[in-house]
Amino acid sequence: MVSVPPVKRKKPDVVMLVATLFLVSLGTVMVYSSSSIVSLERFGDEYFFLKKQILFVFIGIIAMIVMTKIPYPLWRKTAYAGILVSLGLLSLLLIPGLGVKVGGATRWLRVGGFSFQVTELVKVALVIFLAHYLAKKKEHVREFLRIFPVPLFLTLAMVFLIMLQPDFGTAVIMIILLMFMFYLAGSRIFHLAGFVAAFIPIAVTLVICESYRIQRLLSFRNPWDDPTRSGFQIIQSFISFGSGGAFGVGLGDSMQKLFYLPEPHTDFILSVIAEEVGFIGVAVVIVLFALLIIRGFMISFNTTDLFGTLLSAGLTIIIAIETFINMAAVMGLTPTKGLALPFLSYGGTSLIMSMTAVGIVLNISSYHNRNTKSGAFEAVDE
Repeated sequence: MVSVPPVKRKKPDVVMLVATLFLVSLGTVMVYSSSSIVSLERFGDEYFFLKKQILFVFIGIIAMIVMTKIPYPLWRKTAYAGILVSLGLLSLLLIPGLGVKVGGATRWLRVGGFSFQVTELVKVALVIFLAHYLAKKKEHVREFLRIFPVPLFLTLAMVFLIMLQPDFGTAVIMIILLMFMFYLAGSRIFHLAGFVAAFIPIAVTLVICESYRIQRLLSFRNPWDDPTRSGFQIIQSFISFGSGGAFGVGLGDSMQKLFYLPEPHTDFILSVIAEEVGFIGVAVVIVLFALLIIRGFMISFNTTDLFGTLLSAGLTIIIAIETFINMAAVMGLTPTKGLALPFLSYGGTSLIMSMTAVGIVLNISSYHNRNTKSGAFEAVDE
């Protein structure tokens, strides 16, 4: 049973909150700057994407505020239901008419006049479930047969459904989440290494079985081998970074967003930032993300109950992984992957769920830490 003892709360982590709000504000400005021409061309309204993004920001702020008010132990009650709902939503994507295919992958579910990206909800649901399950089984966390089978089976079931979309990148993120949560809970390194060793050949097989994945690897190795097709995106991104220099060409003055850089307001928004506000602007973005992520892990490590530790760390690692993958891809450090940059890229589900995750971590930060004389929720792992 989850109990929530009365406790005097302190203010949520100010640094994490301020970093989040700065990123969201910058993202809103850059969505308009990077999308105005595209909006005008496609919809006859240069503010089309901006107006939608402002609505997403409004909903995200409300979600974040609500999450800061809900005592985090109550999320344990949703652990199993969240997994079942996730499996159900991922299955619905396979039904023609419900799943929306964009760019060759069916990742969005249409309900009425609205659509949302299911995997953004699934990642949060997985973190809540793993945090609850591992906290509940903490005394057996080093026993493979007592701790691994249930979460492993459920995670692989979701990964299987995600691969049917197909979405290889998100499937890998789910596996990383699973391994990270087990490691943080105290599982044996030997068990985790064995799982990783078994997963690598499967991942390699999945890559070589799809020609477009092989093409991404080849274009990553040398994009100039095919500059008009597979290497086009990353070459245009390189041009953006090179054109920006130290201080940028000026806000709104990017040339690459003029139909050279594909979808400049989504996956490649950092490239537009690099061109318009230069190295300084990119450095500010990196510092803000670093502050947010470091504070998230500090909150996790200062939390006195295992569920709170795992929950805040898991939600933080989602933001950290997505940030790293997006930045690395647009800089040519990894193969390109259609993944949004949290808080900055255009998109409703990603933004709202990222702000929801921050709200939950802020709620955890407002209760207790290892420097206090007593913990507020020491009994919730029972």
